[in-house]
Amino acid sequence: MKILAIDSSGLVASVAVVEDDTLIAEFTMNYKKTHSQTLLPMLDEVKKAIQLDLESLDAIAVAAGPGSFTGLRIGSATAKGLGLALDKPLIGVPTVDALAYNLYETDSNAVICPIMDARRNQVYTGIYRFREHKLETIRQQDAVPMEELLEELKSLGKEVIFLGDGVPVYKKMIEEKCQVPCTFAPAHLNRQRAGAVAALGAIYYREGKIQTAAEHAPDYLRVSQAERERAQRLGKSDNE
Repeated sequence: MKILAIDSSGLVASVAVVEDDTLIAEFTMNYKKTHSQTLLPMLDEVKKAIQLDLESLDAIAVAAGPGSFTGLRIGSATAKGLGLALDKPLIGVPTVDALAYNLYETDSNAVICPIMDARRNQVYTGIYRFREHKLETIRQQDAVPMEELLEELKSLGKEVIFLGDGVPVYKKMIEEKCQVPCTFAPAHLNRQRAGAVAALGAIYYREGKIQTAAEHAPDYLRVSQAERERAQRLGKSDNE
């Protein structure tokens, strides 16, 4: 089984290929360029480097959200375009689940808490642990205020491992207000990686959790700022 994975849900752009249980290629970049500039050239570099025949793919996995609205659209459009052109199924992998999967087989006495900066004093987050070699969801991915998340983690009473691009934003708050033991994932594991999307996607593929390219749509979890502003303008117009 061969799966191509794409993740452009946050600041990181990442492309990977997993064949059976082996990661055969991964290209990840976290630099000052937009995903529209980097994603397709990265995919082309991977394709050339491993002489990848796209027709040999079994499926295309994509980080399906939440995350950056623009990044998710770019990743989704890329995956859908490939799926339609190649007639291959898509696997939508929840972004926060894939982040948690970076920390495979973490001590079951600890919980994994990815946090992505969602602005407006909120984070995209979920709470996870590994049990019997499987990722178990304690709290499904959602957009919540950081203060509320810390209260929930306190109630669980377990050590917490934080990771994600929300860590630099909220690290000081976490260190000051987290009332359970906590630590932070190291640099090579603390951001989105298409390798994790591919590995989790392979599990979903075996479980039949696939969709057609036409069916796929990103899961934004909440409306964009532009949509909120439009709703506010329409609301004011109706009241005038």
